[in-house]
Amino acid sequence: MRASERAYATLRREILDWELPPGTVLGEIEQSERLGVSRTPLRSALAALTADGLVGAQSGRGLVVTPVSIDEARELFEARDALEQKAARLAARSADRARFHDLAAEFADAVSLLEDADPARHAYYDLVARFDDALDAAAANVFLVASLKGVRTHLTRIRRLAIDNPDRLRDAAAEHRLIAEAISAGDEELAAAATRVHLHRSLENILTASASAHDRPLQEREQK
Repeated sequence: MRASERAYATLRREILDWELPPGTVLGEIEQSERLGVSRTPLRSALAALTADGLVGAQSGRGLVVTPVSIDEARELFEARDALEQKAARLAARSADRARFHDLAAEFADAVSLLEDADPARHAYYDLVARFDDALDAAAANVFLVASLKGVRTHLTRIRRLAIDNPDRLRDAAAEHRLIAEAISAGDEELAAAATRVHLHRSLENILTASASAHDRPLQEREQK
């Protein structure tokens, strides 16, 4: 892996995990020394993160991790709702549905992942990522998948706010299980409906958790 790719992967993970929260200044000298790369590959990594919408220029501060707002969360979920429902329908029609039977079984046992000592719940979110990858592969629509990946990148930061709500995560695992079972059975109507319910409940959870900070950057709540 090239130095620029390594720097990009590290910074992207840190931003999505809130190790670099919104508003963090990404100075070239500091980050190049911290990551052990020269400034040229670091600039390439920062340019790629800017294209992703995770990093942006702020007057007087240089490049910073971009903020996340409640309004943005609503817009992202609106886009994801339409895209994910279509992807679920396409997946349910595809001949490549066997993997969803196994994913449904894994979500049935997800309670053990949520009891992990890791506060970031990496094992659980890795399972969700594998579900997303399987959905994208089964949908087999390059343009739909590209749009979904862009939306999910930003939603990853937002959904981390639900980590401290184990009840919601258990419910989310059950919702994923239902989607996976519907796709495995080739029931596109149920797959789409279950996806809609899951996304609605996920957004409601985020809005409830952030009610006291409506229309303020979500990082303000994260830091309290």
